[in-house]
Amino acid sequence: MKQYLDEYVTYLEEVKRLSRSTIESYRADLNGFIEYAADREVTHPQDVNRTVLGLYLGRLRQQGKAASSQLRCTASLRSFFQYLVRQSVIGQDPTQLLDRPKPERKPPQALTIEQVDKLLSAPDSDTPQGARDRAMLELLYASGIKVSELVSLSIHDLNMEMRFLRCAVPGGKERILPISQIAAQSVAYYMRDMRSQLIRDAEEEALFLNSLGTRLTRQGFWKIIKKYGKLAEIDEEITPHTLRHSFAIHLLQNGADLRSVQEMLGHSALSTTGMYQSTKKSMKEVYDHYHPRS
Repeated sequence: MKQYLDEYVTYLEEVKRLSRSTIESYRADLNGFIEYAADREVTHPQDVNRTVLGLYLGRLRQQGKAASSQLRCTASLRSFFQYLVRQSVIGQDPTQLLDRPKPERKPPQALTIEQVDKLLSAPDSDTPQGARDRAMLELLYASGIKVSELVSLSIHDLNMEMRFLRCAVPGGKERILPISQIAAQSVAYYMRDMRSQLIRDAEEEALFLNSLGTRLTRQGFWKIIKKYGKLAEIDEEITPHTLRHSFAIHLLQNGADLRSVQEMLGHSALSTTGMYQSTKKSMKEVYDHYHPRS
């Protein structure tokens, strides 16, 4: 089967134009299987069947390979044998009936409440950029929205007096989310006293602006949160999603019901958040009662 692997690698290089690292991953996965099959006197793709493939993947599990590695190897095998079918080397794809390994569900990484306090206190609110950054961090932790939703906010999407924000979601729908009083104060201060020092075009409606006076990007905010993670001397890896996880976990740790947290996060299925019955409290009541900075 080695000759077919070489032809397949050439196909990945010249036709699919995959990166060198990706191609080497395919090669390593397939070499491992080919050597395993050869030890069992299976040397032609036509002789490969579901049993041989299943035994090989079972061996990977016995070796303690991570589920992600098993998934990648299964994908490599599928792609290889589908290629051989298209090249008329074999008449049927033996990977069609393979069971897919279930991906690992790693527990979400969250900060402690003390770490969140340090992170949100790190920006210097006496500068336009610092006030913007503090408002963004406070708002992200106060609402649990995604970074793409955060940078998409416009000045008309927030009501500081009623303490809520309007968050657009795919399909033309929107979520109305409560925010903490501290977050509302931080955003109001930024909008009232500091945003005007960043803006270049008076008609710009983006809430959070970069140094050019245009809408801040996701990549820009990633750099911002990394910067303040270091300033706050937090050793854990921090991403915008870390604050989203922290938002949800801190609410649940303080007794909020899963249905309300599901609604705030915008999860389509309760199973994503948990499998418990909802209470009859309103989302606003749950938020005000349980969020640490409410």
